[in-house]
Amino acid sequence: MTTTADTKTEAPLVRLTDAGKNYGSIIALQGVTLDVGANEVTCVLGDNGAGKSTLIKILSGVYQPDAGQLLIDGAPIRLATPRAALDAGIATVYQDLAMVPLMAIWRNFFLGSEPTKGWGPFRRFDSDKARQITRKELLDMGIDIRDPDQPVGTLSGGERQSVAIARAVHFGARLLILDEPTSALGVKQAGVVLRYIVQARDRGLGVIFITHNPHHAYPVGDRFLVLNRGRSLGDFAKSEIPLPELTRLMSGGAELEQLAHELELRST
Repeated sequence: MTTTADTKTEAPLVRLTDAGKNYGSIIALQGVTLDVGANEVTCVLGDNGAGKSTLIKILSGVYQPDAGQLLIDGAPIRLATPRAALDAGIATVYQDLAMVPLMAIWRNFFLGSEPTKGWGPFRRFDSDKARQITRKELLDMGIDIRDPDQPVGTLSGGERQSVAIARAVHFGARLLILDEPTSALGVKQAGVVLRYIVQARDRGLGVIFITHNPHHAYPVGDRFLVLNRGRSLGDFAKSEIPLPELTRLMSGGAELEQLAHELELRST
């Protein structure tokens, strides 16, 4: 399939062009271009070692690219630290979710950004406000938690993912990067997370959904970037690639077909 791209009349929310990253003689990423618009889910697919983690860390300010350029709203930017990425509106939800299992949901929601009340030496954590905001933000995402005081470790995997997504939205994320959010979940919980991804998109965010599962990506994705060994195999709009072709491309179907052909020749 020929790689094509939609014609866009305005700059995307985030654009990464010809990105490259090496570790000594190892090429982790080479010549990768990625566009993400607001109200859009871009799925980045690839097997282990495809370069997905390196791509995430460049966009989140953990790594600096050795080549390429990052633009936000059409303006070049250098994200020197993860804090700089957050200030630019890029929030990353990693697989470990950065949560403390024994702490309450509302404490985890505001971990590191606690609202306060009072002045000077009398300033203290405004726990009532934190509880109210946590419940409201989760309700806005369609999540009706039983009790904001329950430990976050008592939630299901899908519920913990939803808390992390709602937290990122509340703190002003414009681009939400989700690192394999459905990889350790069952079918039902994966479906719950996919619904929250759609809700985040519908609230105006750009979403990058990192996954190795095309069956999770295809229902929610608007665009699909397929990586293999640090290089792009194509960037497709949903209208340009059906699910079977996406699955074949992502899983190395061409290599398997070649192997099957070679084995057939040997048996004749």
